[in-house]
Amino acid sequence: AAVAAHRAGRDPLAEPVPLHPSYEDRPDAPDRVFAAVSPELGDHLARAWERILADAWDEDIAVYHLHHLTPIHEAVRRGRPRRPVVTSLHGTETKMLDRIEHLSGFARSFGSDLAGMAERAQAGKLPDEDELEPDQRLLLDETRWRFWRHGEHWRGRLRSSAERVDRFIVNSPHEFEEARRLLGIEESRIDQIPNGVDLGSFYRRDFSREQRLERWRRWLVDEPRGWDESTRPGSIRYGERDLEWFFDQETGDLTPVLLFVGRFLGVKRVPLLLRAYAAARARFRTRAPLVIWGGFPGEWEGEHPVAVAREVGEEGIFFLGWRGHGDLPEGLACADVMVGPSINEGFGQVFIEAMACGLPVIVGRSGGPLSFMNTVPGKPNGWLAEPDDLEGLADTLVEAVNDESTRRERGENAYAQIRAEYSWHSVAERFAAVYERAVAERS
Repeated sequence: AAVAAHRAGRDPLAEPVPLHPSYEDRPDAPDRVFAAVSPELGDHLARAWERILADAWDEDIAVYHLHHLTPIHEAVRRGRPRRPVVTSLHGTETKMLDRIEHLSGFARSFGSDLAGMAERAQAGKLPDEDELEPDQRLLLDETRWRFWRHGEHWRGRLRSSAERVDRFIVNSPHEFEEARRLLGIEESRIDQIPNGVDLGSFYRRDFSREQRLERWRRWLVDEPRGWDESTRPGSIRYGERDLEWFFDQETGDLTPVLLFVGRFLGVKRVPLLLRAYAAARARFRTRAPLVIWGGFPGEWEGEHPVAVAREVGEEGIFFLGWRGHGDLPEGLACADVMVGPSINEGFGQVFIEAMACGLPVIVGRSGGPLSFMNTVPGKPNGWLAEPDDLEGLADTLVEAVNDESTRRERGENAYAQIRAEYSWHSVAERFAAVYERAVAERS
């Protein structure tokens, strides 16, 4: 009903069963960013959830496990104030709070606040770009100020909800530190539990040459979903001859495939990857295509990856488009190395899924992946590239492509580590222990 209300021109967050606000400011999205939601509408969201959850006020419920910080916390506190609450933080909420801090600091430097900046933007009276440092200029240009008008309210409101949570769960050391920094949560209230992998879906599949090529043909030639600036899935298409990148023309042997999986967000650094690939391409001993799997249609931040590919030369670069999570295990079975040079990933779920399938990974040396990348002495499971280091990333791509024995060894290490430590069964036991502790602390 809320989606229908949006299509009819009404506010989907004001409906009796409302849409949930977002932690990201995405143009034209019906679930606008929290910072654009008025305090009054925030009260409506909390009341709506209190009404919706009324049937869940069962005396037999021992603990409420909530995800992210949301008005649902207010609803549960009002409906069941004596029950313990466990909250999983997933990184998107802390990224939003971090951006609010940055924007608030920018506003203060000009004697204003976020509401004031929204008014100045509406009146066309934002600071003169000539007076700004380059990073300030970028922040000014990238920000839709009217959608951050209530950011300071939500920073305080979410921090207030956090104060009333019994225990927090985060999935990486990076998120542990972000929770402490941005929410002021005491270390003793935070449990670190990694995400798990569905080992029944993500496992090593030894596809034959024909099986691999059949899938690349289906995804790239027969059912293309790659998209350019038109945002139309299938606007990028490939022909049969393009598939020659996936096997050696003389021997017929398969070539190593580099695979990126994710959205086209700024933190994913897809343009950096494309430029690094172009810089490395001439040094590969064999053809090694780079497949870009993902990019939700119409959504990108900064440079469009297809435009960057045209700039650096499209040879060997393939845009596969957005496909369901159920397709990913077969996609991983057709690849040889997972590459994701993103910065400040909260965790990096797709990396451990790739590793569970026997792929080594190349990741940026930051954020959540540091909790599972090359953490076993003497058994590296991939490569760590310095953040935003194009030349270093290019060198790493060359090593991963040209050194087959190292690539295979690190893939084996990845396979063994993830399957031993990151199954959902072992993770579930750790969640159960947190529930028991939360209940015991309330007793």
